[in-house]
Amino acid sequence: MAILTPSRPPKPSSRRRDQKEGSLAGTASGWLNHPMADVVLAVVPTAILLGLGALMVWSASTVFSYRQFGDAYYFMQRHLVFLVVAVVAGFIASRVPPAQLRTLGWVAYGLAGVLLCLTFVPGLGYGVGGNNNWINLGGEGSMVRIQPAELAKLALVVWGSAVLANKRKLLDEPKHLVVPFVPFSLLLIGLVVLQKDLGTAIILGALMLALLWCVGAPWRVLGGLMGLVAIGAAVLVTTNTSRIARILGFLDPTSDPTGINHQPMQALYGLATGGWLGVGLGRSRQKWGSLAESHTDYVLAIIGEELGLIGTLVVLVLFVVLAWAGVRIALRSSTYFTRWVSAGITAWLLMQALINIMVVLGLLPVLGVPLPFLSYGGSALLANVMAVGILVACARDEPDARAWLRRRAQAKAPKRRLSAILPGRRPS
Repeated sequence: MAILTPSRPPKPSSRRRDQKEGSLAGTASGWLNHPMADVVLAVVPTAILLGLGALMVWSASTVFSYRQFGDAYYFMQRHLVFLVVAVVAGFIASRVPPAQLRTLGWVAYGLAGVLLCLTFVPGLGYGVGGNNNWINLGGEGSMVRIQPAELAKLALVVWGSAVLANKRKLLDEPKHLVVPFVPFSLLLIGLVVLQKDLGTAIILGALMLALLWCVGAPWRVLGGLMGLVAIGAAVLVTTNTSRIARILGFLDPTSDPTGINHQPMQALYGLATGGWLGVGLGRSRQKWGSLAESHTDYVLAIIGEELGLIGTLVVLVLFVVLAWAGVRIALRSSTYFTRWVSAGITAWLLMQALINIMVVLGLLPVLGVPLPFLSYGGSALLANVMAVGILVACARDEPDARAWLRRRAQAKAPKRRLSAILPGRRPS
């Protein structure tokens, strides 16, 4: 006869561990269901990326700043000024009701278009690295410049979401889906192309397609537009010797190590040198002249060198969390505009980060695209932080968040009334 051996009761320690794990899981699940969880998920990774970006701009730019301007903190000081302005603008954007933001769509588009046109005005337009995509506000020799193409990305998302939301009942008809969104988007893209900024033009084109995909455009429309964008990009590449050289250098990474492939190879050297934990903050070797764009487009290479693979993975995780927050906000939105503007901002930031990371890793040709929140650049920083501010405004507009904020305001109202009724104490 078989003897059934009773199972041993779990040890007290294992029982407590299971209870603790269940409690932690329940706490995490409960926190994620909080009405304001999406606000936290958007703000916290952005704040960490901004702090890390300021630290790495300081570390990566000291040598170049001293050689160029005689001040090791030149770029760091300017970056901090840009950061303060961007945070203030982002906070203001987070408090603008989406309904009001929606009415400003055409204003944002018109302002972006005017600023892009000003780059072609003699005395105002300024070229950097072969791209005539800057406006010099302080006259000749001034360093007070803005890059309208960065602001055009934000304008395209806000304006495009507003236009498509206004026509949502007609979007099943291709002509209403395409007009006026596609022609006016191509106008902005065309102005950026005339500035010779192909990297930004590609991002704007991808952003246009992403918005159409979010609203449910049929694949025949998306396929036709993707073919049009691909043909346009191919023509722009094949008609420019510098772009052809970049493509050929990408196809043969070992060729011309002191020329077209110098930057990509030095970026990989920096990442390889970092190992798991990095060589230490401020101890990068590549920033001593080998990697010329160490504080702008190639700041991730310095992060990998000084903070190692762990630091690089932290950056990737923060972008994933921010993207997850954007998707949650889009799915929980109660209006078409907030849903599409949240999805558009998320697609923009994620695409730009992915393109920059792939360029640094040698998986794409050099495109001159900065890493959001981390690269040096006032216009890009301003546009990125304002975009997160709008994302926060959409999160605050979620039905549960609105109800929670309303209850909180009502709870505070009696205290304010009571303090107004009670006589104040005389100062001693």
